[in-house]
Amino acid sequence: MKLLTAHKILIASALVFFVFFAWWEFRNYSNNGDGWAAWRSALYLVVALGFGVYLKNLKRWYKSLRPKETEKRD
Repeated sequence: MKLLTAHKILIASALVFFVFFAWWEFRNYSNNGDGWAAWRSALYLVVALGFGVYLKNLKRWYKSLRPKETEKRD
């Protein structure tokens, strides 16, 4: 397994965790009317969105950081 694959698995699991946690906090807000739970739910969704964007662009960023084939020969 490549390091990039392991990194993708970890980021994807963090994304799923934060989506679940946002749902959990939203459920707390719905049951109790706690404003802080709504704020935390929104925060966790933003974090999950950030992880999603990172996961989506990870391969492109990885390719841009790797040296090109012509640079390897020098």
